[in-house]
Amino acid sequence: MKLIGTPSSPFTRKVRIVLTEKRIEYEFVVDAPGDADTKVPEYNPLGKVPVLITDDGTTIFDSRVIVEYLDSASPVARLIPDDIRQRIQVRRWEALADGCTDAIVALVAEKRRVATQQLARNIARQQGKIDRALATMSEDLGARNWCGEAYSLSDIAVACSLGYLDLRLPDLNWRKAYPNLQKLTDRLAQRPSFKDTAPPSA
Repeated sequence: MKLIGTPSSPFTRKVRIVLTEKRIEYEFVVDAPGDADTKVPEYNPLGKVPVLITDDGTTIFDSRVIVEYLDSASPVARLIPDDIRQRIQVRRWEALADGCTDAIVALVAEKRRVATQQLARNIARQQGKIDRALATMSEDLGARNWCGEAYSLSDIAVACSLGYLDLRLPDLNWRKAYPNLQKLTDRLAQRPSFKDTAPPSA
């Protein structure tokens, strides 16, 4: 099994953490879609990472689809509950975290444009999504140890999004505003799967 992605991609990191938690062996192939010689479009017509290549050559893309496949492929450490109510809650958390990450990507892309070409309304729109997502995460987490009833994909998705926020928007001090989210990420940071997939500092 191979996973195509980049060390800095939060969506790739989410899949790598799930692979580790599920104790599934794989080869990590680093390929940045933005590089001139990238082969990512050969495996994903959308030209995005991560892409999982199974042992029979099947390609699976989009991190949400990949993690669902992986969770069903091995009975070890189930991360998506079978109970429908709990399952929907976990997927809701994942959608919220992934949406926050998408907003971070869009905001950073806008800020990388030439200053005279940046659109203030686009920056404000994406920042608003991030702010609302963080507030909702914090409110829904409350004083609990985990996003759901136990450690799950919810926690992985949230931590990957917050880790990406640290990487791309370090000046946004979310820890001060949301100490319960900091407590969650500090706890998760001690797990080997998170230590081994920490994004590069630059």
